[in-house]
Amino acid sequence: MSERPYLRLVPEPLPRPDLRRARRRDVVVYRVRAHLDDSDPTIWRRLDLRSNLTLDLVHQVLQVAFDWTDSHLHRFSLGGGAFDHNSQLFLCPYDVDNKEWPEDDDGLPAAETRLDETLSEPGDVLHYLYDYGDNWELTLRLEDILPAESDCSAAVVVDGERAAPPEDCGHLVDAESLSEVLSDPALFEPERVNKGFGDAYFVLREAGIDTRLVDLVHRLTYAQYGEDLTKAALTLAGTRPLDTAAVADNLRAYQWFLDRAKDGGIPLTNAGYLKPAEVEEASKVVPAMDDWIGKHNREAQCYPLLRFREGVQSLGLLRKHKGRLLLTKAGVVAQRDTDRLWEQMAGRLIPKSDETFDAQATMLMLAFAAASAGSELPFDKMTALLTELGWRYTDGRSISQSSLRQLPVYDVLINVTDQPATQAQRTIISPAAAALARRALSGN
Repeated sequence: MSERPYLRLVPEPLPRPDLRRARRRDVVVYRVRAHLDDSDPTIWRRLDLRSNLTLDLVHQVLQVAFDWTDSHLHRFSLGGGAFDHNSQLFLCPYDVDNKEWPEDDDGLPAAETRLDETLSEPGDVLHYLYDYGDNWELTLRLEDILPAESDCSAAVVVDGERAAPPEDCGHLVDAESLSEVLSDPALFEPERVNKGFGDAYFVLREAGIDTRLVDLVHRLTYAQYGEDLTKAALTLAGTRPLDTAAVADNLRAYQWFLDRAKDGGIPLTNAGYLKPAEVEEASKVVPAMDDWIGKHNREAQCYPLLRFREGVQSLGLLRKHKGRLLLTKAGVVAQRDTDRLWEQMAGRLIPKSDETFDAQATMLMLAFAAASAGSELPFDKMTALLTELGWRYTDGRSISQSSLRQLPVYDVLINVTDQPATQAQRTIISPAAAALARRALSGN
């Protein structure tokens, strides 16, 4: 009699629990004790943290508090350890994008989770893992809930003991072992830690600057020209937006297209270009056309004008329909209101995808433009920083200035001006263009 085969059923893994709390309606200060698990004697920090901080910012706070350099991956967890099946996970950007472990499928982005969604009442615990090789595990316990002043800092270290183990030392947690890699394992300097909370990362986050730029500044801190980028980005903090009534003349070319399209749209040729009469008129108002050679009556032969017109479309102000350029809904509003035109342009300058070349190059260009009113854009610094980020041509060559000049944001910046954008002046940023760059990066 032949053996009968048996089919063993493997149950589907249960989904991870949702352990998040509701966000608080008010902002308070959480007094949190963070200690390094298994350390002997205990290495710990007591921190006052604003309850509305997102976990990606809490991560940076812990990096400063424990003297680490953000050189490795990290994650937070509720209900257990960072790889326990019954834990709820909050993942760093790399883990969100790559999901190398099946259990990460249910993980939430730490950048979209607030501290008060993980800690609610004194005694609540949040776990943090940094460096999946050395495995530095911190336990964060909420000790007290304190009132928050209107101008309270994001983070303050109140107390603590002992120096944290340095990066890449192999999970040394006892005093005897740490004495081999630290000159003074008992040393803890709260003043230095609190000074670290005043670094560019925290200043820019507190100022509401676009977090994508803040992350780039942080990643490029020690790169060639990283200090120049940091200085440029810091000019964004505390700056007031420019009164758009004062820059109306700088938007004249954009307004011309909107006004022209108001009644029935702008007719196009069968090939989809502006007609010769429109080209001649538009060439008089688009700054980058000022010294363009040849006759200004064929859009296909007027490259700066063609780029400009396509830019107006990419900004969501015009659309093609049945052989005409028509106002979009946003364009209808912008045509009547300079403030709305300004906001529409600022809101559409940065590509939505974060990790593409265009997005990162746009961020760098806007940061330098914001600090370059009346000055030239530093193309050499931007190309060097993009190379540091790993961008190269397919043949291995470093990024050149020409790639930056092809960015849609570049055409916007050189044409937001009340002066001709001649070839000699085309890299000089007008005060209005610098203000538009600041608005685009404000993160509001």
